Amino acid sequence: MCVGKCSRIVGPCLLVLGTLSVAASILLLFPGGASKYLREGHIGSHARAVPGLWGGGIAVLLAATHVTALGWRRSGCSARHSAFLSVVLSKLALLGAAACFVLCGVGLTNGPLCLHNSTALGPGHSARWGYPFLDATDLGPDARTENYLYNRRSWSVCLEPQGIVTWHVVLFSLLLLISVAEMVLALLQILNGCLGCLCGFCDGK
Repeated sequence: MCVGKCSRIVGPCLLVLGTLSVAASILLLFPGGASKYLREGHIGSHARAVPGLWGGGIAVLLAATHVTALGWRRSGCSARHSAFLSVVLSKLALLGAAACFVLCGVGLTNGPLCLHNSTALGPGHSARWGYPFLDATDLGPDARTENYLYNRRSWSVCLEPQGIVTWHVVLFSLLLLISVAEMVLALLQILNGCLGCLCGFCDGK
């Protein structure tokens, strides 16, 4: 595939993925569409870090915009310079997507911040805000051996926000898939840009 044609495919794909990443990361700040938890500071640390905004979003969108424009350039010295710049920006996008993948993976593993009943506090104590799936002792002596992702019955331990576990799992899983796709496309564009720098464009040849 020619350098220009490849860029015309990779660029728009990265634009779509970057936009989805930003949207998913912002939605994590508003569980169930409610804003009061953000105002009250009851949002998990990995959701507050918004890795899909700066990592899988802005860094990728910068590269995607340039790569899309590169796809419509004609051969020449300026096109080679643009191809080189696309390599640099694609490396930035690769790092951003990788950071998003790591942070979202940790966030998905730890589970959401929610209001839950804690057996560790003993009888007579009210519910508290915390990470019940991170500190599995709150769920009972046998919970530590089973990941909450495979035990949907344990999700009911979160009392508030309503449906927070499903919200958390779906959006973080989506961000993981998006970041993997972004890394693959960024790597492809790095190779494509290097070919453009060395061999020039083949459109029209």
